[in-house]
Amino acid sequence: MGVLNVTPDSFSDGGRYASVRAATDRARRMVDEGADLIDVGGESTRPGAADVAVDEELARTVPVIEQISSLGVTISIDTRKATVAKAALDAGASIVNDVSAGTYDDAMLPLVADRGVGVVLMHMRGDPRTMDSLATYDDVVADVRAELAERIQAARASGASSISIDPGLGFAKTADQSTELVRRIGEFASLDCPVVVGPSRKRFIGGEPGERLEGTLAVVAWCAMHGVDVVRVHDVLQARRVVDMVGRLS
Repeated sequence: MGVLNVTPDSFSDGGRYASVRAATDRARRMVDEGADLIDVGGESTRPGAADVAVDEELARTVPVIEQISSLGVTISIDTRKATVAKAALDAGASIVNDVSAGTYDDAMLPLVADRGVGVVLMHMRGDPRTMDSLATYDDVVADVRAELAERIQAARASGASSISIDPGLGFAKTADQSTELVRRIGEFASLDCPVVVGPSRKRFIGGEPGERLEGTLAVVAWCAMHGVDVVRVHDVLQARRVVDMVGRLS
């Protein structure tokens, strides 16, 4: 899954793909580099980020999705808002990637169910402004797994059927907690849903965002070896090579 942030303030690549042309060119390159999915996001959820108004998020994402829908790649919309998700689905997206796992907007899970599309339920406590203060767990893997199980149940109760889960590295997690989640990522298979992991350039890897490629690729390799179904990355070409090589060795 290639990350396409059409935002001015994302932690790693904010502003680089804020125009429709730049975002479309980037999506095309990611497809050429081996992306199976493109994840379009119009609201930064980095620690401390403020909410983005619905109209602004729509203006950032929908024109891009309309342009890249002809590339022949699956598109997901990274949003917490049902209004944005609906417009994105109408424009050509077929998956909703919700960092709040449907807790931010009560209309999200019913929308996903009604449209019969896939949904990624990511684990997060609080919101981007409060999540760093909520990283308290007895056993981070067991607690995150239990909280995701509750969200799976809520999604199924709403009628959603194509459900994936994401443990939410860095979202209400310390560096050590994110590392432990990666180390024990195989335990999430017990939830019987495809597992998505987004390690790309995250704080737990260490260093500045531009210095985290090798660490990201190490996590990608580990995930590929331990049953993860999708890795969400900025550096598609390098991650594709890693995943393909692990596949050859398996």
